[in-house]
Amino acid sequence: MFKKSDYFILAAVMLSFLVSAFQWFVQQDIDQAIFTAIWVPSILGLGMYFKLTALLGRSA
Repeated sequence: MFKKSDYFILAAVMLSFLVSAFQWFVQQDIDQAIFTAIWVPSILGLGMYFKLTALLGRSA
């Protein structure tokens, strides 16, 4: 069910989340942490877009 590209998107989301948490708790750089945290839904949305276009393109 999962392809290699799906794992890449999930890894990018996890990396973005971990970097954001590191910046928030360790570096105490709140503004940069919030900016990095905004990437998480953006990366997920991009991944869903590519997944849906691949699925719809296959069935047409």
